[in-house]
This record gives sequence, structure tokens and C-alpha cells, in this order.
Amino acid sequence: MRKTSLALAVAASTLGLSQMAFADLVGDTKASLEARNFYFNRDFREDAGQSKQEEWAQGFIFRLNSGFTEGTVGFGADAIGMFGFKLDSGDGTAGSGLLVPDRSSGGSQDNYSDLAVAAKVKVSNSTLRVGQMQFKNPAIASSDGRLLPQVFQAGHIVSQEIDGLMLEAAHVREVNHRNSGDYEDIAIARGGAASRGITTTGGTTTDSFDFIGGTYKLTKELTAGYYYSNLDELYKQHSFNLVHVLPLGDKQSLKTDVRFARSTDDGNRSNVDNKAFGAMITYGLDGHSFGLGYQKMSGDTGYAFIDGTDPFLVNFVQIRDFGNKDEKSYQARYDFNFASIGIPGLTFMTRYLTGDNIDRGAGLSEGREWERNTELMYVFQEGALKNLGVRWRNATVRDNFSRNVDENRLIVSYTLPLM
Repeated sequence: MRKTSLALAVAASTLGLSQMAFADLVGDTKASLEARNFYFNRDFREDAGQSKQEEWAQGFIFRLNSGFTEGTVGFGADAIGMFGFKLDSGDGTAGSGLLVPDRSSGGSQDNYSDLAVAAKVKVSNSTLRVGQMQFKNPAIASSDGRLLPQVFQAGHIVSQEIDGLMLEAAHVREVNHRNSGDYEDIAIARGGAASRGITTTGGTTTDSFDFIGGTYKLTKELTAGYYYSNLDELYKQHSFNLVHVLPLGDKQSLKTDVRFARSTDDGNRSNVDNKAFGAMITYGLDGHSFGLGYQKMSGDTGYAFIDGTDPFLVNFVQIRDFGNKDEKSYQARYDFNFASIGIPGLTFMTRYLTGDNIDRGAGLSEGREWERNTELMYVFQEGALKNLGVRWRNATVRDNFSRNVDENRLIVSYTLPLM
């Protein structure tokens, strides 16, 4: 914490900031350190090939979000410091995504690290950031499903000048994946190429991704969103979203989440052509939530998105996204928050998804798949272990076109507020 304050003081002095401006900069700064212990086990249910992926690793994630200097134009900076190291891996069990692959041995490297820093400028209620950062919107969503988060090299502007309206735009150049210590060009996700149906010429990567869009709160209960995005020479996409939350009475609500995306090729480097529709309806009753989802792909290919990111699909879950060519899928989900019966911090979730009608290509049978997830999580609410979270995630996947999987993830995390 002393080092952080010293670094900010030096930066303030360099910029010639007044003592009062520096006080505002530091006073609004928030910093935290998360220790994340991650065990991953994916068991492939066939004899051929690698029988399982099994690794155990420890990660540390330092996050700092500064305030802004005083004045019409405010200056600040954000940072994410990441370090991960191997606790156990070997004997042909690498490839979990927790650690950086070691090309020479076929295993995983012992450790890796990265520092993501973004300078930011604020005028009124609009903020420009330039540097390394994470995103979460219908056009692009950084993955944080392993040891360390995925970050991008970009310029990003967010404007909230009108009450209820949020607008944003960005130009993205490179990505540092969650199991990498280096930045690289951005790739289109192809998944299982046969079932996704996406083909490319001249490579799958580019150094340019742009998006513009935003959300508007139409009423207290209804929010609408629209984004346009372009992965240069690979795809263009229009994404629409409507979220409606209807109060039904004491401790009851009905939430409707509708999503639609239209993806097409951008030039002649890909054959992307997809319409993705999805809807999720969730009924909440005290600590219980009951959800039903439907998702449908149509067009010449499956859903298009940036490789390594979380796709904007209602049926994207622990392992699969059910976004293959012509696929129709259904989801049933149940959640329970034990705070409703006097055990705050304990939550449970289970869901089942099934998909069919997958076009696997000429001469191949219709593709079918299903996935079952279970998750149990507890976050200590008080005492010496306050903020310590223990999370178990289990998944089972079966299909008729790739490898069947049984998977377990155990994540123990502790977040320490520093400022």
C-alpha cells in the first residue's frame, strides 16, 4: 500500500498536480489483492488420446482503480497485476488452461505473470481509457474462468451524459489470453470446426476489432441494448438485448432476458453467416429461482465470436455454448440462496441443457449434445476467514460428435481490500 501511494505521488509530481488534486486522485482510489487457488480436473470418457487434463495452480490478482485529478479534465490510471504458478501438473495431464503451455515438453510452464495498465481521462461523465483492460458487453466479454483473467490492448471510451443511457466504443488491437504471458493478434473462435461450420482463408487472426453500442433504461423494469462489432476481415455482428424484470409481489419476480445477434462475413476471408436467438425466463420466489431457456442457430454457420472470450449466448455454460450450425437447445435451471433460511454466503445452482439438429456436414448424422452443471459456493461472512470463498463446479457433457467429458473445478479465493 505504501508503494502504491508513493508511485501515485511521483506521478502527481511529474504532472505538476496541486496537492488538492492529488488528494482527490488518491482518495477515490480502490485497490484489492485476490489470492485464487484453482484445481481443475477434466476426465475424457474414451480410451483414445489424452485421458484427462488435471492441474493445480495458485494465482494472485492485484487490481487498482484510481480516482481522477480535480478539474474540468481529470486524469487517472487503472492496473491489473497478475502472477500464477504451478502447484501440480505432469504425466500427460496438461492443457487445462490454468497455466501457459510448454511447447518443448508438452506440459506447462512453472509460472507466468503480466501487468495490465491503462491511463484514463475523464471529462464530465465521459471517460477515455488507453492501454490494457477487460471488457464485458454483448460484443466482447473477457474470460475470467481460469486462474488469471484475459485482458486486451485497446482504446475505450464510455459516455453517460444522459440519465439512463450508457454509450461505449473501442478499438482493440491485441489479446493476452488467460493462460498466456504474451500479447497476440485476435482470432475468431471456430470451436469444433465441423460442428461450428466456420472456415477461413489466410489465417484466423487479425489485429483489429472495433465495437460501438450501449444500453438504455427505457423504464424502471426494462433495459434495451444494441452493439455493432467488426473483427476485421473475418466477421461483422449486430447484437440486440432486452432485459425485463417484473415484480410480482412480496419476494417474487419474473425476469426475461432476450438476445439476438446477426453475424456475417467481412470480406472474403471467412464464410460467417449466422442468426442467433436466445431467451431466458427466470421466476424468483424468496431464495429460489427457476429458469427456462431456449436458443436457436440458423444460417450457413454457427455463432461467431472472439476466440477465448465468453460468447453472448443464453446457453453458454461451463463447457459448451450450444452455438453450432443450425443447433436448437433448451435449458432448465434452479438456484437457491441459503440466506433466505438464515445461512448467508451459501448458494447452490444446478442446470441441464440439451441441443440437437446440429448440421455436421454432408454425409454425417445430425449432431446432438447435452450438458449438466452443478455448483456449490460459500463465502465466509465474518470472523478471521471473512471474504474467503470456496466454490465447487461440476459438469458432465455427452454428444455424438466429439469427446465426452466429466469435469470438476475447485476454486478457493480470498480478496483483501487494500484501499
